[in-house]
Amino acid sequence: MNSITRRMLLACAVSVAAAGFVPASHAADKITLRMSTPASETDQRSVALAGVFAPAVADFATYEPHYNGSLIAQGSELEAIASGDLEMSIASAQELATFFPEFSIFATGYVHQNAAHQVAVFNDPLMDPFKKKVEDELGVKLLSVMYLGRRNVNLRQSKDELTVMKPEDLAGVNLRMPGSDAWQFLGKALGANPTPMAFTEIYTALSTGSVDGQDNPLPTVVDAKFYEVTKQVVLTSHLVDLNYVAFSKAVWDKLTPEQQAAVQKAADDAAESGRQAQLKKEEDLVAFLREKGMDIYEPDLNAFRTHVQAQYVGSEFAKSWPEGVLDKINALGN
Repeated sequence: MNSITRRMLLACAVSVAAAGFVPASHAADKITLRMSTPASETDQRSVALAGVFAPAVADFATYEPHYNGSLIAQGSELEAIASGDLEMSIASAQELATFFPEFSIFATGYVHQNAAHQVAVFNDPLMDPFKKKVEDELGVKLLSVMYLGRRNVNLRQSKDELTVMKPEDLAGVNLRMPGSDAWQFLGKALGANPTPMAFTEIYTALSTGSVDGQDNPLPTVVDAKFYEVTKQVVLTSHLVDLNYVAFSKAVWDKLTPEQQAAVQKAADDAAESGRQAQLKKEEDLVAFLREKGMDIYEPDLNAFRTHVQAQYVGSEFAKSWPEGVLDKINALGN
């Protein structure tokens, strides 16, 4: 009910924003595209948009980024676009799911297989109803998908002590996972015993053995120095995380066809640039962690994917998923 009410209020805001938006009347008059993001200036998403998107639209638009949530509070960007107070943001599937529960499928374990699969899913006709609903009810156009990275399992035991190839190998393993119901469900679906714990407590818990492991992308493992208190990373890739480049539909509709094409290509090119940078970073971090003496290997991903998806089907988390969409997503994979 809260979701429906929120969407109804936003629908009104969208109508007002669309009616009130006044585009540049001459080619020489540039529009300003304010981007609000919780990310830092050095984040790969920020670098890609500033370095690739901004110059590509410079003939008719001025890209104005605002980092670290300095313009719009994190989590409020979509409402700001809907009300006409913002032109661009990056939006997670989790955030969109608060408005449209069916988007939760894109934030679920083993739905996306890798970075290339994310792009294939986003560009497939199966996404059209999702995109249309966001445009019609939020006034937000999803331009492209940005790759954030893969979450993996990071354990205290060495590979000689515990080799994880299938979900049953994680039986009895106390794995720190974020505390929400969705994260705890994913931990159980992986085969582990999920343990809710604040991020700030993980290092100490790993060093004392209060937990056996934790799940995070490789950059977090390195930044938090978890390699000092763990011995292996199992490349489970159980969540291939993403953001969408979100753009004001009211602004989009006032652009010429040529400008729209330029904006779309700029967003796609920026997303690809950021994607390749993040993939390269992950490769470099694997090498770094191996130099630190850690075991890093890939398990039987098909076994994990099959097991995890079977846990979701029929659960409360899958009730909002459109029928047949999961099968279509899986068919686009390798």
